[in-house]
Amino acid sequence: MRLTMAVLLGSVLTVSLLVTGRAQTGPVVSGAHRFEKVADGVYYATASGTMNVGANSPILVNEREAIVIDSEITPAAARAIVDDLKAITDKPVRYVIDTHYHYDHAFGNQVFDANAQVIGHDNTRKRLSTDESMRQYTFLNSVNPVPERVDALKKRIATETDAAQKAAFERQVANSLAYLEQVKEVRVTPPNVSFDKTMTLVRGGREIRLLYLGRGHTDTDVVVYLPKERIVATGDLMESVISYAGDSYPEEWIATLERLKELDFDTVMPGHGVVFHGKDKITAFQKYLRDAINQVTALRKQGLSADDAAARVDVTAYRNEFE
Repeated sequence: MRLTMAVLLGSVLTVSLLVTGRAQTGPVVSGAHRFEKVADGVYYATASGTMNVGANSPILVNEREAIVIDSEITPAAARAIVDDLKAITDKPVRYVIDTHYHYDHAFGNQVFDANAQVIGHDNTRKRLSTDESMRQYTFLNSVNPVPERVDALKKRIATETDAAQKAAFERQVANSLAYLEQVKEVRVTPPNVSFDKTMTLVRGGREIRLLYLGRGHTDTDVVVYLPKERIVATGDLMESVISYAGDSYPEEWIATLERLKELDFDTVMPGHGVVFHGKDKITAFQKYLRDAINQVTALRKQGLSADDAAARVDVTAYRNEFE
């Protein structure tokens, strides 16, 4: 009887550990998020596919609190990450760091404003102090095309014969329609703490440097540098995929990335894509930017319109580095 009870209790404990994620060595899926352990107390949160969360969010955990880098795309997504974090820690979120002002990284700020320090660059505070960002193309392009995309997906669902693919399309439809409702709740909320060039936090014995290295993806880009762990969270200043450039400063971006490479790190947690190592990808993206600038400049001198020039720019040389 005792042996049977011991086996039963052991099984229950194993299941409990698996559910909370504390016994797993691989990624932990919890609700809307998937948590990848990068180092002790350092995690990388990405979407699990059940809702639109926008950006990826690096997470720092110590014995007293959790620190979330980027509050994600909506208040609903922000609340989800608070709940989902319980799979890896029982500590409350006390700090949020905005890597820049874009909607998919900072429109969850309002969830944390009352109980956490929300930190960002001075320019992020200025840009999010009004509703201007909700009137910009960058945000509107996440909302306005949704009905047309949903209609297209529904047509594909109607003719799709593969059950798995059909289910994937149905999830996309559900997530897209939910996003249109969730975004109605957004109240643009600026950081309640801001800085100009640098800021350092020391939490749980970990040194966390917040650095503004210059304009690039936007004029608000902050990188979060962990010198002991040799890890940097770059937001969209540097991704593992080609970064959106609609609000960028391309020439300055190249120089800012050069300053980024001067830091001593080996691991990059980007705002989109996947964790990567080393600096070769950064150098490749600098070359991509320079090549695109040179080609567009030459085509403009020939009198081509922006649309005609775009059709002729050839960046296939970078297909192996950026899929």
